Amino acid sequence: MKNGTEATIGIEIMSQNLNTKNIVVTGAAGYIGGITCIELKRKEYNVIGIDRRYFSHLDNYYDEFYHGDFTDYETFLLIKRSKPAAIIHCAGTSLVGPSFTSPGIYFDNNVARTNRLLNFIKDELPETKFIFSSSAAVYGNRGNVFREFEECSPVSPYGESKLMVEKLLHWYGESHKLNYVALRYFNACGADYDAAHGQEPGATHIFAKLFDAALNDSPFTLNGATFSTKDNTCIRDYVHVSDIANAHIKCIDSDVGGIYNLGTNKGTTNLECLQYVEKSLGKEIVVNVAPAKEGDPSVLIADSTKFQLKTGWSAWRTMPMVVSHLKKWYNSSTYKNYNSGLKTLIPL
Repeated sequence: MKNGTEATIGIEIMSQNLNTKNIVVTGAAGYIGGITCIELKRKEYNVIGIDRRYFSHLDNYYDEFYHGDFTDYETFLLIKRSKPAAIIHCAGTSLVGPSFTSPGIYFDNNVARTNRLLNFIKDELPETKFIFSSSAAVYGNRGNVFREFEECSPVSPYGESKLMVEKLLHWYGESHKLNYVALRYFNACGADYDAAHGQEPGATHIFAKLFDAALNDSPFTLNGATFSTKDNTCIRDYVHVSDIANAHIKCIDSDVGGIYNLGTNKGTTNLECLQYVEKSLGKEIVVNVAPAKEGDPSVLIADSTKFQLKTGWSAWRTMPMVVSHLKKWYNSSTYKNYNSGLKTLIPL
């Protein structure tokens, strides 16, 4: 399978795996949520999307879409009526930096509202599986290779909010037999192979900044060039967003439960990321070197062995594939017209 094209793989899976189960995705207009909806539709699940934002280019990947908050009364009516096999909870406020200046927003949106959703599931849909988008941010800045049994010491309100939800899930499981999975993503990257969806303009992740610099002939700021690594830039574990989406799907029909890392079990330096993009685009990017961010560790890599052994999942998309899909996305008309379909009900 790994040697085939993604389009061929998608056709093969659809022909073998016709599915009519209802799946709810919160945060369905976001980066990871949107890709998850796309992958679900390719495997012929019925997709109910929920988001406070709306982008028309994702319309074909929803069977039903509610434009609002995931704790609205209307949302709960929709979820109850659809009787989903699973709820994939991608909604949340997700930037580390702003969480320091507005921690209340993060604890309200990520923790209090998720608790409201869990309480609804406990009362109305006790058989529904809950799949939660957690984060490597729960580990903090100790650095190195992380395993799920290690101590969590988040250093940001964002990371703390994700850890608090994991604790909620544990106690809902203990007290109410909630069937849940929490997936700790490391560095999501890439775009849909067919340029159906990707990161929106203004995204702050390294690949978004690299492509923005290259396509706009502007400098790229490299934070830190004195780390104890092979090229003195920090190492991170970059996992393709479509691999993350398919990890969600692995959770739906399997008996997997608990907390798992999602990554590639290997790292890529910032300088290597730069070189991959330069090679793909055939142009040199001007680099401004800035000091490392305070507390930034040299190495952050996931050990995803536990999830791989439990489900057979693998992060098989390579870094050249990541960059190839990004190149196609950033050159697509969908990306160039991204804002035309944007409606926001509530500021994020």
